[in-house]
Amino acid sequence: MIKQILRDHIFQIVTALNLSHDREFIIETPTKDEFGDYSTNVALVLAKENKTSPVKLADMILKELKKSKHYKKVEIAGPGFINFFLSPTMYQNILWSIFEAQNEYGKSTYGNGEKILLEFVSANPTGPLNIVSARAAAFGDTLYRIMKHVGFDPAREFYINDAGNQVDILAESVELRLREIQGEKIGEFPYEAYHGEYVKHLAQKLNSVEGVRVFMLPEKDRMEHLKEFALSELLEMQRLSLEKFGVTFEGWVSEKTLRMEGVVEEVLSYLAEADCTYEKEDAIWFCSTKFGDDKDRVLMKSDGSITYFVPDLAYHLTKIQRGYSKLIDIFGPDHHGYVPRLKAAFKALNYDENMLEIIFLQQVNLFESGERVKMSKRAGKIVTMDDLVSVVGKDAARYFFIARKANAHLNFDLELAMKKNNENPVYYCQYAYARICSILKKAKKDKVLPKAFKEDMLAKLVKPEELNMMQKLAELPDLLVAIAEYREPHRLTNYLEELAAMFHRYYAKYQIVSEKSKDLTKARLLLIQIIKEVMFICFELMGVSAPEKM
Repeated sequence: MIKQILRDHIFQIVTALNLSHDREFIIETPTKDEFGDYSTNVALVLAKENKTSPVKLADMILKELKKSKHYKKVEIAGPGFINFFLSPTMYQNILWSIFEAQNEYGKSTYGNGEKILLEFVSANPTGPLNIVSARAAAFGDTLYRIMKHVGFDPAREFYINDAGNQVDILAESVELRLREIQGEKIGEFPYEAYHGEYVKHLAQKLNSVEGVRVFMLPEKDRMEHLKEFALSELLEMQRLSLEKFGVTFEGWVSEKTLRMEGVVEEVLSYLAEADCTYEKEDAIWFCSTKFGDDKDRVLMKSDGSITYFVPDLAYHLTKIQRGYSKLIDIFGPDHHGYVPRLKAAFKALNYDENMLEIIFLQQVNLFESGERVKMSKRAGKIVTMDDLVSVVGKDAARYFFIARKANAHLNFDLELAMKKNNENPVYYCQYAYARICSILKKAKKDKVLPKAFKEDMLAKLVKPEELNMMQKLAELPDLLVAIAEYREPHRLTNYLEELAAMFHRYYAKYQIVSEKSKDLTKARLLLIQIIKEVMFICFELMGVSAPEKM
């Protein structure tokens, strides 16, 4: 926000001075206080095209800048940098604009309505969602919320892999458990089957509804019936888990449905028409090495079955056909080999490969009492999303999952997530919010809270800590754009923790409600009211609650 104000002012000056300004310059926050609140390299960047030295150009711009009351001081540093020391008045003006914006603060048209499809979670419908899916859900949903806030037109989608071999194994697993319930001795349960308790629950539910009637069906019909039943139950289970986690999807796309609609055959035809396929060893191959892949890929095996790559490509083409200009897939680390072949297919079909962006989320390691918890879906040793939320709560789970970069491994400490003290970052931030709510509530009860805040109240806010908090509050709009652009939701948790820390220190050092000065009290109550509103926006974007009491 402040950077944009400074940029606009500089543009006005260089235009008024008839200076060429074709090249981009930067405005940054210096690492040392002595270099000001902000610094720009505009003179260094524009000097050559204006046939002058950076220092001379900086001096020309400096003379104009000094005419503004918004700067306490502006100076030239080094080879031609311009350093800005902002006046309290400028900070106060910005603070009031934040107050007026309320929960619209940080919203912009930056994304220009671009249609973006975010695909995430997309877990196999063969069991409950685990903590890996939970990380993807928290990351994808937060990115969606932020993108929407800054003017993109994003949508969330879940791709259901309901046509593969794993679904056959699921149906067989349910049948074995159903036979057990009905008294049949199965012996050792097959290793490749799904061993989780949820399979027993599925069998019990099916038995209570249909009993032995299932086994009166011919084998082929019985297996289809078991598949449909298990998939329906598990998808509903996954949907409910996600809703409890605060995540909903605009679209649920079934691989089985795509196959039934003939989309897969269309893809094979498209590739053949583009002269990108050949036959070898009775199989049909995609010559993907021509388009940057490390090896050619099988599309159809010698037995006539297609590889999983074909429906995945078909699905992505439907995304383009639905008008999305950017496709963002959020996957786990085991999908790296997926990218070259898919981008090769995009090139072969004359689509821009840059339309597709893959974000890889690194592994999640769950720790309990200092020990890593081992997980295996087949062996039934899984930590589900529901388990995690029931132990640490939705807020801590979502916060911890987005607090790390996507490309960083996440060690989830259960004990830390459950702590109700300042060691737990989400508790620390929520406590700052609740403390502000408590102060404002008491001020209202004691009749020191103004019935209406006014801009001139802010003139009393001149302490360094107050100005620093104003600067931090003003950073949010630019930060949200950067998060959306670089896909880095963890930066929002960093921001919120910094803002909470600034408030906690301020509260410890200064009285918010002062008996000595009513005007100062009003100013500080207005300041914390604005902090509260900004914190609420951050919590909303993260899908984390903002409790007024703790």
